[in-house]
Amino acid sequence: MSVMIECRDLVRTYVMGDQVVRALDGVSADIGAGEYIAVTGASGSGKSTFMNLLGALDRPSEGSLRVAGENLSALDPDRLAEFRNRTIGFVFQQFNLLARTPAVENAALPLLYSGIVPAERRRRALARLEQVGLADRTGHHPSQLSGGQQQRVAIARALVNDPKILLADEPTGALDSQTSEDIMAIFDRLNREGITIILVTHEQEVADHARRQLVFRDGRIVEDRP
Repeated sequence: MSVMIECRDLVRTYVMGDQVVRALDGVSADIGAGEYIAVTGASGSGKSTFMNLLGALDRPSEGSLRVAGENLSALDPDRLAEFRNRTIGFVFQQFNLLARTPAVENAALPLLYSGIVPAERRRRALARLEQVGLADRTGHHPSQLSGGQQQRVAIARALVNDPKILLADEPTGALDSQTSEDIMAIFDRLNREGITIILVTHEQEVADHARRQLVFRDGRIVEDRP
């Protein structure tokens, strides 16, 4: 298995008033291509900070991070944004859909920054909506969709650029238990199709879908278990 993500001694500090907070405190891990990983831990343990670094939404204060062969610390902001859009798909707890925009246009949004013509953007978005079971809801606005359907649109949006890595931050946090299972079944299938999936969750039943769990406490990985 080739290494998709290589973390070495990652530290992330924040200055809050006269205090320096060490959100990550020397995190090292390798994540292979095609792995399915759950990142767990109590609130404030560092798991969301870790996710933000992997997704190139933030930079480490110390240490090195390579994702899909790129040294993220060496990229300027424009190249970092291009890398993020090309390589990583994001799924969030609150869906983050545009309220006045139909599902197909929400799903196509990442392609706006890729210079792809409108007809091709629509074709790709429709294909991804079909993949997540929403072929009959492509013209619906978020207010016309259930929470589970909105999350499916968000997953389609995350997939529309054919990312190598899917990062999900509490993807079932706003959903009931049955809808959560339906959403996790989509993640399970996507991983079987070869996408590297890393999800942050505080729910053990969600974490149990993954094949490996990284448990964070006080900014460190305290368990790395299958």
